[in-house]
Amino acid sequence: MTHYDLAVIGTGSGNSIVDERFAGRRVAIFEENRFGGTCLNVGCIPTKMFVYPADVARSARESDHLGLDTSYAGARWPEIRDRVFGRVDAIERGGRDYRKGLDGVDVFESHVSFVDDHTLVTSTEDGGTGEQVTADQVVIAAGSRVLVADIPGLEDVPFHTSDTVMRLEELPRRMVVVGGGYVAAEFAHVFSSLGTHVTQVQRGPRLLMAHDQDVSRAFTEAATRQWDVRLDATTTGVARRGDGVVVTLSDGTEVAADVLLVATGRVPNADRLGLEHTGIEVRDGIVVVDEHQRTTVEGVWALGDVSNTHQLKHVANHEARIVQHNLLHPDDLRANTLGPVPSAVFTHPQIASVGLREEDAVDQGLAHRVVRQDYGDVAYGWAMDSQPGEAFLKLVVSADGQTILGAHALGAQASILLQPLVQAMSLGLSPEQVARGQYWIHPSLAEVVENALLGVVS
Repeated sequence: MTHYDLAVIGTGSGNSIVDERFAGRRVAIFEENRFGGTCLNVGCIPTKMFVYPADVARSARESDHLGLDTSYAGARWPEIRDRVFGRVDAIERGGRDYRKGLDGVDVFESHVSFVDDHTLVTSTEDGGTGEQVTADQVVIAAGSRVLVADIPGLEDVPFHTSDTVMRLEELPRRMVVVGGGYVAAEFAHVFSSLGTHVTQVQRGPRLLMAHDQDVSRAFTEAATRQWDVRLDATTTGVARRGDGVVVTLSDGTEVAADVLLVATGRVPNADRLGLEHTGIEVRDGIVVVDEHQRTTVEGVWALGDVSNTHQLKHVANHEARIVQHNLLHPDDLRANTLGPVPSAVFTHPQIASVGLREEDAVDQGLAHRVVRQDYGDVAYGWAMDSQPGEAFLKLVVSADGQTILGAHALGAQASILLQPLVQAMSLGLSPEQVARGQYWIHPSLAEVVENALLGVVS
């Protein structure tokens, strides 16, 4: 049995912990899949590399209102795909080779689980028991995995998830996307923009129902103008039909497709780590940590999707920095004290959100005000020919107008527009301080934010 000073489970954000400051410590790194984790290989990075050409294609299709005679002639899918994975796969290989080449670092390319609080065992390819190791400090950064919905007949038909659909050999003519969340919304945008006839099946009355209701409604309306959206519909069965599949919906209708994409969410990998053999507390499928990212077992830390509900790379990266500092400075622990967590959905139109939704304020009984600013009411919005209700920023503020409680944007570059509001909320700045305490470039799209803030203070 080999003993290590530090063991890291997972090579997403957890892989960034071990740098030159850990020289002299013996380190074990465990990775059963591809180096770099979800974000690099099947998440944030490759998806956005597909989103960008999809945005360009959509613009080419929809520029007539600007007096432009543009058109879209089609996508060279293999070139798009290979541009993405030519870069991603090279980074993945480089990361793996770099770690393997370091003195004092052993890389285990296998699944690993706990035997007790500080003992780990690897798995062999046939599912047997492999090497057993111990470690003084253990970092659980095992991430999450796709959740495949329980659909009758699914075991008998070929289907894709977000892990596989980006590596298709050719652009499909028809696709059914099952799911109404952010993964489904982004892929529906990508494939429909590039020329695939997309049918999206959502069991609820709107798409992106976890978002602010106004944003969710507006996005649902926008999506129905771009691809076929089936709301309040469940998938009651799937079956093979020729080289493709046929999907049966709860209203009795059938939808034929060349590709079936199941995009019904992700779940943390805490249940795959043998944590029941330890004193590590798991609640609702998530490893419980304190403000220092410590689990309930001394010397065991956790970060990222396995220990929070956000499932966002920027959150995991920050938590990795917290863990790194605390491993290096055990007598000067740093707490995770950042403000509200922002997120974005890179669909069409783009969406970004931070803080409380209006319905959250209502449910919590918080006295509040709401200000909504359309893109079309500022000069750059005129340039874009943005129509009323098509793109907007919505602020939720305290009743006295002194505190920003939440912000939600729908429209072009929503994620960029949201950032100054994220900063304001994190630093405790009032709407008046943000609106009046700096110059706002005219006539930039940022005036959407300025005018929304002025709507609070005026």
